[in-house]
Order: sequence, then structure tokens, then C-alpha cells
Amino acid sequence: MDEKKLPLTTHLQELRKRLVLSFIAVGAGFALCYAFSESIFDILSAPLLKMMPTGGSLIFTSVAEAFFTYMKVAFISGLILASPFVLYQIWAFVAPGLYRHEKKYVIPFVLAGSFFFAIGILFAYYVALPVGFKFLLGFATDFIKPLPSMKEYLSFSIKFLLAFGLVFEFPVVLVLLVRIGVVDAKTLAKQRKYAILLIFIFAAILTPPDIISQLIVALPMIGLYELSILLSKLFGKKSPPAQPAP
Repeated sequence: MDEKKLPLTTHLQELRKRLVLSFIAVGAGFALCYAFSESIFDILSAPLLKMMPTGGSLIFTSVAEAFFTYMKVAFISGLILASPFVLYQIWAFVAPGLYRHEKKYVIPFVLAGSFFFAIGILFAYYVALPVGFKFLLGFATDFIKPLPSMKEYLSFSIKFLLAFGLVFEFPVVLVLLVRIGVVDAKTLAKQRKYAILLIFIFAAILTPPDIISQLIVALPMIGLYELSILLSKLFGKKSPPAQPAP
């Protein structure tokens, strides 16, 4: 009875150890990033401020809004800073239960996922956000002035950046589905026209109603879909060779 309980107890102790280390890492990242939270927020708000009229700025509408906004910025930045260490703790907990052939796929997929997520965030920051803000701020007049608050902008920009980061995970997800046999490269290629249609619908929902903005979002996504097909052909699950007839 005790021998059966021991592995579970050991696993729980290991899980607690990994969680404690992860929380300490996030806490340390938060403390470090809080010292630079104003500079980080300035970088984050740059796409909006560049598109605002001369003299435009962000405001805060409650006494504690600026303080809590900087706290959120520090927490999110600290989480990102600590994420490699946290991912390692997750790997260290999960790895002993994986087979050798399963382990060899984890690190490449984590690295590829991190790479495409970062590319998606950079694309949103340097391309999608400026295009969107240029359109939205175009509704300002002499009598209607844009006065975005810090809290609202932080919430909007973080959601927007995360959305594009997740969208750019498309190739990684599709290659994973191909590897486990859910779909194959031929199916992806055959369904290309439907995928392109869905991409343009998604771009139309996500962007202002002008063709340039939609193309800026849709074309990279179409490129990602084509890249998914190519990677699926290269790294997809290989069909077993046909057996000769007796």
C-alpha cells in the first residue's frame, strides 16, 4: 500500500518544488521589471503616440490607475522574462514520464513555437498596430479629441499582441497535427481555397474596413499557411512503404 502511494507522494513533492521555483522566478522578474516599468510602458505605447495628433498623450482617470498600470506592466514583463526558466521547470517535471521518441520532439516544437510567437508579436507591434491606430484615430475632429487612458490602452495592446502571437503559431500547430496523423500535407493543400477564404474573413473582422489593412494582416497569414504545408511535407508523418504483393 505504501509502495503504491510513494510514487504519487514523490510526484506531488516534485510538482511543489517546480511550482515554488517558478513563482520565485516570476517574482524576481516582476521586481526587476518594475524598476523599468515606465520605460517598458513607453515602448509599448509608442505605436499609438506616433499616430496621435501633435501634443497627444495618454491619461489616467483615477488616482491609482497609473500605479496599477505600471504594476501590470511589470508583472507581464516579469512573466515573459521568467518564461524560459518556467518552461524548463515544466519540462523537468514532465520529461521523466516521456518516452525517448517523444522527448526528441518537445524541444524543437517549444523552440519553434517561441520563435513564431515572437515573430507574431513583432509583426503586430510594427505593422498591425500602427495601421489600426491610423484608421481609428482618423475619426478625430476639431471637436472630438482622442484621450485614451493608460489602463484601456494596456488592455487593448496586450490582447492584440497576444492574438497575433497565437495566430503565428499556425505552422507549429498544423505540423504537430500532421505528425500525430490528424491531417496530412495533401489535405492542407487541397483545402487551401477554403483556408484563404477563412483568413480573409478573419482579417476583415480584425482590421479596419479598408483593403490595405486587410491585406497587411491576411497576406502574412496566407504565407504562414503555405509554410505549414511545406513544413508538413518535410517533417510530416511518413507513410509506411507499400508491401510487395506475394
